[in-house]
Amino acid sequence: MNCKFPLVDHKLQVLEAQFKELDFTKDSLTQKFEHHSKALANQAAHDELWTAVLALKFTSMELSILYSYVMEVLICLHTRVLEKLPDLVRGLPTLASVLRRKVKNQRIRGVWESVLEESGLEEGDITALCTFFIAYGNKAEYYVAKVRQMYIKDVTFLITNMVKNQALQDGLLRAVQVIEKGKAVKAPENQKSPLKELIPLARN
Repeated sequence: MNCKFPLVDHKLQVLEAQFKELDFTKDSLTQKFEHHSKALANQAAHDELWTAVLALKFTSMELSILYSYVMEVLICLHTRVLEKLPDLVRGLPTLASVLRRKVKNQRIRGVWESVLEESGLEEGDITALCTFFIAYGNKAEYYVAKVRQMYIKDVTFLITNMVKNQALQDGLLRAVQVIEKGKAVKAPENQKSPLKELIPLARN
């Protein structure tokens, strides 16, 4: 009888090893599924944003005024990054270069996040603003502040009334706040609230 115990122990060890391998495989598949689900969700949101941007029904004047705010914000962000990284001025000639290099450069990423926080902006706002800029960069004109105020007295009302996509609406409203007040103010949770290189970046 005793001679059978080693065989039983061996079989138990094999089963235990198999269970551990299955458990590891399950965890791995779960992680891959979660990553894939997140990627699909991000892609869906990105597609929805592009659809919303291209469906805007502004007049050419209104579009140019919003474009002017967006352009000023993007230039402002780029300028603030360079002020914090004076030794990298030559290596970061555009905002697109900042967005590209921050992915792998921790120092640039830290400064970028700091600039966003100081401005009251979030990454989602930048995605929305870059998408808008790319979509209308060849159609809109730039107007200085005095001209903008002459044609549209309440740009905030224009945005909230015409822009239905929440991410785009939030991004445009915050862009206006940054330019007019120096910083965007986030709404409470229960309330709705030369850059050509950006083209390949925003579409990826």
